[in-house]
Amino acid sequence: MNVAMLAPIAWRTPPRHYGPWEAVVSLLTEGLVERGVDVTLFATRDSITRAKLVGVAPRGYEEDAQLLPKVWECLHISELFECGEDFDLIHNHFDFLPLTYMGMTSSPVVTTIHGFSSPRILPVYRKYNGRAFYVAISEADKSPELDYAATIHHGIDLSRFTFRPRPGSYLLFFGRIHHEKGAAECIDIARKTGLPLILAGIVQDREYFEQRVRPHLDGEQITYVGSAGPEKRDELLGGAYALLHPINFDEPFGLSVIEAMACGTPVLAVNRGSMPEVVAHGTTGYLVADAGEMAEVVPRVSRLDRGACRRWVEERFSADRMVEAYLRLYEQVLAGDSPGTS
Repeated sequence: MNVAMLAPIAWRTPPRHYGPWEAVVSLLTEGLVERGVDVTLFATRDSITRAKLVGVAPRGYEEDAQLLPKVWECLHISELFECGEDFDLIHNHFDFLPLTYMGMTSSPVVTTIHGFSSPRILPVYRKYNGRAFYVAISEADKSPELDYAATIHHGIDLSRFTFRPRPGSYLLFFGRIHHEKGAAECIDIARKTGLPLILAGIVQDREYFEQRVRPHLDGEQITYVGSAGPEKRDELLGGAYALLHPINFDEPFGLSVIEAMACGTPVLAVNRGSMPEVVAHGTTGYLVADAGEMAEVVPRVSRLDRGACRRWVEERFSADRMVEAYLRLYEQVLAGDSPGTS
């Protein structure tokens, strides 16, 4: 089997710190290589992989302001599709734009939809519905207007997350500093409970950060530590009393949620989007209606078994499970199954 893996180019694959789509692509690529699959990874030129690497963009455009995203995106995508016939299968992780290149090749295209940034992108997915093989990353993120070949939850490399049986003393926010993720609500929860809060993640909305977060940073109860790479992420997630996830949108998945549970840290999440698929209510955390209810259940976290959190992830969200699920899908596609069979 000869597979072309199309990664995003906002960040390096794997990312140095932030870059959830690139992180998933890296785990899948390396897992396929381990299983003897011939994989060519189309990613930034500074990416690290055991697959064959083809890169046009020298770096991720989020890491180099001199790179105009649309220019390098077009060059990157066309680099693959101009030689698409060389591959048995193309796996697109680059959102909707590569679908518009499908006419350049007869090779089947699997597209993992990592979420819908807006309903306004649906016309592209609708146009290629029935031609591309769509993969949902959660049942909650499926559009009723599309047909799907499979639902495959993301997986993580469990060896990168250290299980810690004893809870820490601080609350943790880990994600984009943006209204969607609820960073400001976490500050309110910390104030109500009296517990210290650490916020970690890239500042995606600078105005939001300056108005809703920075004024509350005191270096004592409320601390912002920036974006965290793999080692710091493991330390922060494992050392927390609980991960707070008061999202203000229907999140398609939530890697930080399973990463926290892999360390044994329970998760308190607003019950939206994929959260019921990711968090076992009353076992690995609590699903609540809003941030106000989240503050009320913080004391109940001490009743939860951190070992159960780790086992939940081991059973459902390992990288191996994800890789095997994609391999089965590839085999079905190459056997001639039609798109939209699930």
